[in-house]
Amino acid sequence: MMWLPHDPVLSAALACATLPFLSMAVILIFTRPYQRLSCAISVGAITVCLGCALYLLITLRHAPAPVEYQWAWIVSSDMVIPFGFLLDRLSLLMLTIVAVISFLVQVYSIGYMHGDPGFSRYYAFQSLFAWAMMTMVIAPGMLQLYIFWELVGLASYLLIGYYYEKWSASQAGKKAFVMTRLGDIGFFLGIITVLLGFGDLGILHMNHAAQAGDIHPAVVTLGAILIFCGVVGKSAQFPLLTWLPDAMEGPTPVSALLHSATMVAAGVYLMSRIFPFFAASPDAMAVALIIGTITMLLASTMAFVTYDIKQVWAYSTVSQLGFMVMSLAAGGYFAGVFHLTTHAGFKALLFLCSGIFIHEYHTNDMREIGRGGGRKLTIPMICMTVGALALAGIFPFSGFFSKEAILGVLAEHPNKLFLGAGLLGAAMTAYYSFRLIFFILFPRSTAEEASHHEEAHGHGDDHGGGHHGHVFWAMAWPVMILATVTLVLGFFQNELQSYLLALEPASHGHEAVEHGGHGVGHYLLLVTAVCLAVGGVFFAYLEFGWKKATQEGFLRKFPAVETLFANRWYMDHFYRKALDLLVYCGFTNVFTRNDRRVIDGGIDGICRFTVGGGRAVSFLQSGMLQYNLVLMVAAVGVLVLVFAL
Repeated sequence: MMWLPHDPVLSAALACATLPFLSMAVILIFTRPYQRLSCAISVGAITVCLGCALYLLITLRHAPAPVEYQWAWIVSSDMVIPFGFLLDRLSLLMLTIVAVISFLVQVYSIGYMHGDPGFSRYYAFQSLFAWAMMTMVIAPGMLQLYIFWELVGLASYLLIGYYYEKWSASQAGKKAFVMTRLGDIGFFLGIITVLLGFGDLGILHMNHAAQAGDIHPAVVTLGAILIFCGVVGKSAQFPLLTWLPDAMEGPTPVSALLHSATMVAAGVYLMSRIFPFFAASPDAMAVALIIGTITMLLASTMAFVTYDIKQVWAYSTVSQLGFMVMSLAAGGYFAGVFHLTTHAGFKALLFLCSGIFIHEYHTNDMREIGRGGGRKLTIPMICMTVGALALAGIFPFSGFFSKEAILGVLAEHPNKLFLGAGLLGAAMTAYYSFRLIFFILFPRSTAEEASHHEEAHGHGDDHGGGHHGHVFWAMAWPVMILATVTLVLGFFQNELQSYLLALEPASHGHEAVEHGGHGVGHYLLLVTAVCLAVGGVFFAYLEFGWKKATQEGFLRKFPAVETLFANRWYMDHFYRKALDLLVYCGFTNVFTRNDRRVIDGGIDGICRFTVGGGRAVSFLQSGMLQYNLVLMVAAVGVLVLVFAL
């Protein structure tokens, strides 16, 4: 589409793609010493972006076709790589999600980061992240998407390692950066594969050509699997999932931003963005389905044994991302996107509520929060319970609707093993979610200990009063908004489904799966899933909420299994050994020997030859005239003999 003068749609898209970047630049260059001004600039920019995203969503909701603005960026022979904006229903939905979460997190951060010496730097990084993420979401081509995909990784590294003076934070930032780059190598090779095999990186063109069979099946399969490597890295899928729990070293609002609908969800969004391309390769879909299932189960087991409140939600994020990948890989386009949408709300809610507890009690340990009187913080306690109910898939919260949609998709898959894994994952999710809730609601401590803790911290039922009032309410309003969204969003499932599938339902594949039946089997699955979720909550209550409960958990009876889960199935140990053996003792040792013996040895050999040759030739010049004349006569005589003979 050509650029029309005074086009409000284009102006809104440009605002989303430029204002956060300008905000970051102004803060870093001009206003860094002025914290309040920096905060106002960043929040003002994201507020305008939120308004523009909502305007685009409402204005284009009935658009008969995707709206695309493109300018030729790279032109070579018959190949043209564009730069611009693709505004269709999926990109506009994701743009709105990113803008809403970014806005709420930045408002929440006014209270959480109050008094932090790096306040301006924090908001500059937040603006960088929002700019990269929003521009990535509306990219019309894979190369532009990849560039901003990498900028999202850079912003995540800066935010995770925000407390760079802490060794653990700097290491967590580097770990996240390196492990996601491993997946991005495959992503880049996938882009090259598609470019060489098809010659066009336009997202709409790729999707249409793959569905029409205009791309060789081998190119589609290889390209899809390589691109999925990027999904594995960014969305923390097996085997690159261990960086995400360590990313909790950043400020809690950063955790909410990364885990809800932005960085880690970028991988799932990528898979949704080119879903018709993926769906054209059954082999690639099978690989993704297996990896998503393994990820979902492994992450759930890890959440059983940690007492860090943020790590529990981090493992749940990995698990839910696995659910989304399973849905997409099984053909459930809408179910995967719907769970991505609902998860954005309740996961941001869970992290932001956790941030209030951490801000008040200065600990991440759920047991210490409970003993300190965490349940007396009424607003975050109620809101976090709402988020946990949604995560567990309990009616009427949003997670119930989206998780049931995914289980319905898995029920239609020929291999029922994946449905069994999904049901098991749903029960495990309910168990570990309410394990955390019951630790805070039913702490095991004496009244004297609780009273002493309240006196030490100065908090009680009157939390939010006094000099902490404005800080608390800056954090409370966003969580109350998210709790409301979590409560009502599920009831808009049909509207969202009609919105997403209105244009090209057939191109998303498995249309029958998206509109699953409502027979006896459907209701039996619904009852089974609900019973498993409620059973998981009840089992957690028996172990952590009941008065006679020891709050140790059933895994305490199996110490070997508990240790296995606590050590993340020893995946980090494996990576450490692989680094030591392959990199440090392998490649590094070979390169060191090559440097010392071949490169340094070759240079040293040349030097020794030069010095030795100089010394040998130096004997020809003694400084005596008679000796020099003898040599000249001898040389002439040799020449005469040579030419004479």
